[in-house]
Amino acid sequence: MEKQGYRGIMLLLIFLWAGMILGISFLEAPLKFQAPNVTLGIGLGIGRLVFGALNKIELLFSIILIVLSFITRPSVKFRLLLGLLSMILLFQTTWLLPALDERAQIIIDGRIPSGGSPHIIYVVAEIIKLVSLISAGIIFFNNSLKYIQKEEVWKAS
Repeated sequence: MEKQGYRGIMLLLIFLWAGMILGISFLEAPLKFQAPNVTLGIGLGIGRLVFGALNKIELLFSIILIVLSFITRPSVKFRLLLGLLSMILLFQTTWLLPALDERAQIIIDGRIPSGGSPHIIYVVAEIIKLVSLISAGIIFFNNSLKYIQKEEVWKAS
């Protein structure tokens, strides 16, 4: 496959990932608690399942984007944003999601959790990821256009 094809895959993954965050973190998550007969325990159980699956998909997308970055050689700005995304994702995977899962299980079991909730940290991390993904997508798209234009000039000469 040519670099252009890999660039297309990367753009697709970047904006698909951003759309998944928008759809799940900022739409599904708050709305499920407004549905009739959805208790806090049921909503938390659904959330654990959905966010666990989202995290696995995000890890896959991150790995694919990192691998394809070695082939496509994107700009430094893009690589920095991809690094930031990967660090946030690693933090969410290793600490934040397990902490939220543990707290959710305590509530599901009918107990009252002690201490503050790390939920606000998760929301902030999701906002940073979303802004980073959209920024990375725009940067990558603009750089891809420049790459295509250079390639066309090179082929024409």
